[in-house]
Amino acid sequence: MKKFTTLLCAAMAMPTIGAQSFIQAYKNRADMVTQANITANLQDFGNLGVKTTGSQANANTLNWIKNKYLSYGYTASQIEENPFTYGSTSSKNLIITKTGTVYPNKYVIICGHFDTIIGPGVNDNGSGTSIILEAARILKNIPTEYSIKFIHFSGEEQGLRGSTHYVNNVVYQGGVRKLDIKLVFNLDQVGGVKGNNNNTVYCDEDQGGVSSNNAASAAITQQLRNCTALYSPLQTAVDPAESTDYIPFEQKGEVITGFFERIRSSYPHTSKDTFANVDPVYVYNIGKATVGALQHFAVASTTTSLTAKTAQQESLETVKIYPNPASSILNIDLLDLKGSNFSFEITNSSGRSMLKTNNETKINVSALENGVYIGVLKVGEQTVTKHILIAR
Repeated sequence: MKKFTTLLCAAMAMPTIGAQSFIQAYKNRADMVTQANITANLQDFGNLGVKTTGSQANANTLNWIKNKYLSYGYTASQIEENPFTYGSTSSKNLIITKTGTVYPNKYVIICGHFDTIIGPGVNDNGSGTSIILEAARILKNIPTEYSIKFIHFSGEEQGLRGSTHYVNNVVYQGGVRKLDIKLVFNLDQVGGVKGNNNNTVYCDEDQGGVSSNNAASAAITQQLRNCTALYSPLQTAVDPAESTDYIPFEQKGEVITGFFERIRSSYPHTSKDTFANVDPVYVYNIGKATVGALQHFAVASTTTSLTAKTAQQESLETVKIYPNPASSILNIDLLDLKGSNFSFEITNSSGRSMLKTNNETKINVSALENGVYIGVLKVGEQTVTKHILIAR
C-alpha cells in the first residue's frame, strides 16, 4: 500500500489515443477477464487470513498463488521462489516467467504484494493479486515479443522488503545489472470502496526520485491511460508514484508505472479490509485494463481467433437468471447450453455460501433474507457471476 497521499495529480480528462490503435485481439483477451474469477480470488484471498510477512498465513498464501499458476498450466521450471530475511523474519517472493518470442532476455514486469498487516487485506493487496492472476491465466498461451515476469512480493508492508531484496540480489548482483527490464507495472490497492461510484483509476507516474527515468515513465503512463480507455470502461487520472513495490526499481533507474484506486479506501491496515468492503466490479474493470495494457507493453500476438473455450464463455454470459429481484423462486435458463451439467451457488457479500444446488433450474430462495447476494453459475470449467437481489 502507498504510505501517504498527495494532491499533485493531473486533471481527469480522457487521454489522447492517437499514439495507439485499438486491437481487436487485445480487446477479446481483455474481455476474457471474468467477474467470477475475480470474485473467487478476492474471497479466497480473504479467507487465508492475516498474511503478516513471516507468518504461516503468509506462506499459505504464497502456496495458494503458486498452485493457481500450476492450474493455469505454468510449469515448475517457470516458477521461482525467492527467499529473503530481515531481522529474524523470513519470507519469499514468487516469480513466474513467460518467455518472449523476439526479446526473450528483456522483461516486462507486472507485480504486486500479497502480504498484509492487521486484516486479511482483500483490497491491500488481494485486489492487485487477483488481477495479476487473471492476466497470467489469460496470456498463458498468447505469444508476446517481450518476456513477462509476474511477481508477487512479500514484505511490502514492512518497508518494501521483498522488492528491495529482489532488485538488489536478482536484478543487480554485486552492483552489476543482470536483468534487462523494459518497464515495471505495479498494482496496489485497486479494490475500490463498496457503494461509491468507482469509475476512475489512478495511473502512477514517476515524478521524483531518480530524475533520468521520469520522462520515460511519463510516456509509459500515458500509454497505460490510453490502454485503459481502449480496453475498459474506466476513466483515468495521473497520480505521482509513491511508496510501493516499484520504488526499489525506480531507484535503480528503471521505468515504472502502475494502478491505484482513485477513491481511496480507509479500510486497508484494519480488520475491515474484507471482501464485504471492496467493489468487485471495479477490480474486474481494472483487470480488463490491465490485460489490455500488458499485451501492449509486451507486444502480444494480434491474431483474433477465438478459442472454443472463449465461445463457451460468451454463451455462458447470456444465460438467463430471473426474476431479479426474486422473492421465492429463482429460475435458470441455460439457453444454448441446455443439457449441460451445472451448479449454482449463492453467497453473501462476505463470501459465505448461503445455498448450493446441482442441475436445478428452479431455485427456492424463500429462506434468504432481503438483500444483495452473489450468484455463481458453473458449467464445466466455465463460471459466470451475477448479482442477485432478494426482495419481498
